[in-house]
Amino acid sequence: MKNIFTIILCVLILTPISKKADEGMWLPMLIERLNIDDMHAMGLQLTAEEIYSINQASLKDAIVSFNGYCTGEMISSTGLLLTNHHCGYDAIQNHSSVENDYLGNGFWAKSHKDELANEGLFVDFLVRMADVSDEVLDSIDYSTDESTRSQMIQERIQKIKKRETADTNYWAEVKSFFSGGEYYLFIYERYNDVRLVGTPPESIGKFGGDTDNWMWPRHTGDFAIFRVYTAPDGSPAEYREDNIPMNPKHHLPISLDGVEQDDFTMVLGYPGGTDRYLSSFGVQSAINTYNPTVVKVREAKLDILNTYMRADRNINIMYASKKARISNYWKYYIGQTKGLKRLRVYDKKKSLETKFSEFANSSESNKNIYGNVLDDMKNAYDITNKSILARVYLNEAAWGGPSFVRLARRSEKLLDALKEKNDTLIAEAKKAFIIEVKNNFKEYKKEIDRDIFVKMMEMYYDNVPKEQIPNIIPKMVEKYRGDYEKWGDYVYAKSIFVDEEKMMKFLDRPSANGIEKDPAYVIQKSILDNYFNTIMPEQRMAGKSLQVAERLYVDGLRKMYPNDVFYPNANFTMRLSYGTVGAYKPGDAVHYDFDTTLEGVMEKMDNQNPEFIVPEKLVELYESKNYGPYANEDGDLNICFISNNDITGGNSGSPVINSKGHLIGCAFDGNWEAMSGDIAFEDELQRTISVDVRYILFVIDKFAGASNIIDELTLVQMSDQEKAEKEEAKTLKLIDSIKSLVEEFPEILNETISTSESTFSNEFLKARKNNQGSFEWNGKTYTTDIAQ
Repeated sequence: MKNIFTIILCVLILTPISKKADEGMWLPMLIERLNIDDMHAMGLQLTAEEIYSINQASLKDAIVSFNGYCTGEMISSTGLLLTNHHCGYDAIQNHSSVENDYLGNGFWAKSHKDELANEGLFVDFLVRMADVSDEVLDSIDYSTDESTRSQMIQERIQKIKKRETADTNYWAEVKSFFSGGEYYLFIYERYNDVRLVGTPPESIGKFGGDTDNWMWPRHTGDFAIFRVYTAPDGSPAEYREDNIPMNPKHHLPISLDGVEQDDFTMVLGYPGGTDRYLSSFGVQSAINTYNPTVVKVREAKLDILNTYMRADRNINIMYASKKARISNYWKYYIGQTKGLKRLRVYDKKKSLETKFSEFANSSESNKNIYGNVLDDMKNAYDITNKSILARVYLNEAAWGGPSFVRLARRSEKLLDALKEKNDTLIAEAKKAFIIEVKNNFKEYKKEIDRDIFVKMMEMYYDNVPKEQIPNIIPKMVEKYRGDYEKWGDYVYAKSIFVDEEKMMKFLDRPSANGIEKDPAYVIQKSILDNYFNTIMPEQRMAGKSLQVAERLYVDGLRKMYPNDVFYPNANFTMRLSYGTVGAYKPGDAVHYDFDTTLEGVMEKMDNQNPEFIVPEKLVELYESKNYGPYANEDGDLNICFISNNDITGGNSGSPVINSKGHLIGCAFDGNWEAMSGDIAFEDELQRTISVDVRYILFVIDKFAGASNIIDELTLVQMSDQEKAEKEEAKTLKLIDSIKSLVEEFPEILNETISTSESTFSNEFLKARKNNQGSFEWNGKTYTTDIAQ
């Protein structure tokens, strides 16, 4: 059997050295104090000021919040913006029809006048952020009454926002961090004229569909191009024909160099939400009840949508965005539950809570502050767990079920105005409600909505505790003798809220009685009022207790480990994460490389399966190997790559940036094995999946022929000298690794190297063994002194 030291050496020689991920989504304004040294050690060549600055253009000026739920980045001096295909999906769908099937065929504007306006679409640029904790929490301490605390905080937040945006066109928000332990101010500038410039067909932008969603290896070209427009003077403006392309403060140069194992990567974006400080009680609740219930309800809705969408392309286009929203987190919660179980997250949380309990009882002062925290958490969860099913069914089966529930609820202002018989209020409410009506029926088929209603009511009745079910459901079950189909037929034949023509006719002469007696209105009122008036009060009290306990828990953890650097949960504010490109092992005897190529697209191609159709043009380009300047050194075309950056939902569309501040990819997903990552980061498994920017350029240029877009971009490539310097840096890192190994295991020098391959490691060790002070490698001289 080989000696252990020889085995270690062979692993070092033959295997890339994996880099530990830096867990955390960091506030850019704090990286100079908290992170910059680590980032430089990992290869970053920028200063903290070049990443975040309020005095000069920096990377943060190229990053936008895209429509309040995704991230985008500016990639030209003429306002071009890159984000994910799935982030721009609503806009693409809204412009699509059977005649102009941009979802199926793609779209590429050949000039500015061809670009498509998108009503309601906006981007926000971060102007600055600031720590306002001292001002918000001034004179507030552990003894402050909670209601007083809440009132003081809200009053101060409103004062800060008003003061900081006075005499500007900015808007502001102050957000809580560390469960209310700190507060930060964010100032934004919003631009409302954002036009669609280009999108690949779904066969590229959604290649792999639900099957590949959250999975690696991945071969999806998940990107879309938009352009931000301004008024002629450069200020934000609503859509007008005479608006001009934006000249951003900074745009990202695009690298043609690609990525290699262990390359430095940085992601800037707007992660939506994580729960890294969740207690074991919360983990248990997610595993046992919340997650499987969401999955069950969403699966039922997906079954209905799939039946209709497979049969009719027009319906497929109409419901594509709705289905995508449902299916994304249907699969997410399946994966999260599996991950939480497999990685024993509950046990890890319990272990931490045991240590917290010891800390809480280590002194009288600690006991006074933290002594009841875990008991308060448990008691709160005992109460909230009783109504999890009612809450999920309210959100998923009612509010997220048949569309009339939302529409009927949004008629309340009109109803109140009609009851008051105030003509001015009626006119205002009617005008606002007509907009809601138009939006509601934009993507709507009555028969689909009816089938969803029928299924959701049946599941509501069968699964929610009887004492928590809204009265209308058992009443109708009794009336129709359990025939949900008949109930559905009646509602969809009689209600004005399920038929646009009937609703618009009603609005010509609206009446309070017509709304209140409508069967759809009666259903939504019973369901929502039951929850908010009967179930919610007890839940609200438990929620407040839990909120206090969580704040004290996080506060206690930070005091338990005063030398650790803590990061806050994501909350859709700009964050930075950093790491490296790298392969990973998802399980026993399984190894995944860090990149994929067009070869993999062809291997997956199945033109009988809508998820794996490959466009004929792409096949032709593959067969001719016509990749242009976007091919890698081996002549292949890279599609996606993975890195160990810490991201979550909201980061979709975020730029992946290299050590020089150049764009190398567009992040769009996480990996299946680490789906529990929003609750517990897993260093060895967590990966960010990104589209390689070279594939994006290839699709724009070679596939779409949109050279007009390419001409606007700033493309950069390393010189031969820079490549040599990069190789030199990698060699020096390898030297450091070998030196560390020899220092730890000096016996290794007496072992026989088990490979005859001439590698740097072999030559180094041979020279050391022969007491040589230096050796030659690739025409250069290196020392063998491990002290240098």
